[in-house]
Amino acid sequence: MKPLPDPYPIEPLSKPPDCTVIVPGSKSITNRALILAALSTETCTLRGALWADDTQVMVDSLWELGFNVQVDPDPLEECNRTITVVGRGGRIPAKKAELYVGNAGTAARFLTALVCLGHGEYVIRGNERMHERPMGELFQALRQWGVEIEAEGDHLPAVVRVKRLQPTPIAISTDDSTQFASAMILIERAAGAQGQVSLKGVPDEYGYISMTNRLLTTFDPDFRIEPDLSSASYFLAAAHLCGGKVEIADWPGDSLQIDREFPDFLRSASQANSGPYEVSRLSHLGDSAMTLAVCAPFLPAGLKLTDAANMRLQETDRIKALVTELGRVGARAEEQADGLTVWPADAGQLHGADIETYDDHRMAMSFSVLGLKVPGIRIKNPACVRKTFPNFFEKLEQLRG
Repeated sequence: MKPLPDPYPIEPLSKPPDCTVIVPGSKSITNRALILAALSTETCTLRGALWADDTQVMVDSLWELGFNVQVDPDPLEECNRTITVVGRGGRIPAKKAELYVGNAGTAARFLTALVCLGHGEYVIRGNERMHERPMGELFQALRQWGVEIEAEGDHLPAVVRVKRLQPTPIAISTDDSTQFASAMILIERAAGAQGQVSLKGVPDEYGYISMTNRLLTTFDPDFRIEPDLSSASYFLAAAHLCGGKVEIADWPGDSLQIDREFPDFLRSASQANSGPYEVSRLSHLGDSAMTLAVCAPFLPAGLKLTDAANMRLQETDRIKALVTELGRVGARAEEQADGLTVWPADAGQLHGADIETYDDHRMAMSFSVLGLKVPGIRIKNPACVRKTFPNFFEKLEQLRG
């Protein structure tokens, strides 16, 4: 990828877009599929797998754990790869390893659970922000299964020592992250604990937990990763704000991703005549809720995002960051404990600004969409998009025709 100027100026579109965009593979599916491939008894090939910071740390960690992983180019998309993993049937080859997960929450949580199928000592660490993000619910569950975990304040870095798992029924809270439950669900069969993981106060089938459960039944040794529909939301939002038509190549017919609903919610929100229009971060949308929030000043009734408290515990406090940066461009937005409200903007109310991204890829990409409509927006630290979408800005230029 070419080096990007910092801040990166986003020029408004001079005409409505009319194009088809290929977006890279789903990060959430890629990292789950890598775990399932490692647990398989067969050699598995993942096609269309995302190749970005969050998935590279997962592959690097599998190498460190002794798995045979081969990475080959993808013929259709430069930010995808074909990844072949030799499954070890639930065994971890290495008895000692040190894993670095950066700020990848999925990798941190899934690998912490995965190493507990081994027999030895494993160190897991990340960057400064990952060391602030919650891990306690997962640590508590694994300790109930006989794992020794040494971690200050129940955060990374952690030393995980395993001799023999002793599975017992556990119930996991999803208040801080659904990734804790997904991590345990991914390993429960290999741990001999099928059906012993339950959720506290929520149904088994919603959001990213539904993705995990469905993958367990659909995964096979030759598996194609869906395009990332969170990433697709930026291009669909651009078409909504600027007019025109953008199609996403290979949009899945029966997607595993909760953000498959983004087009429907964007359409409904744009037709609401009273409000603000209400969307739940847990029940309705995943990461594309941020895209909808940035579109909200142009929605006739605005937007109220609810059930979003755990967004404060992600790459940054995304609730606070969204409200702060929407205010920076002149929008009226207000924080709530578990979400935010954004009101419709009057003509001429919004203006350009340099957008702080807080080293959060989704802040950078969401506000880039706004820059296609509002003149004068520049994105600070644009390189943070490498976390999940390294060629995002190149794809954004395709909207210019």
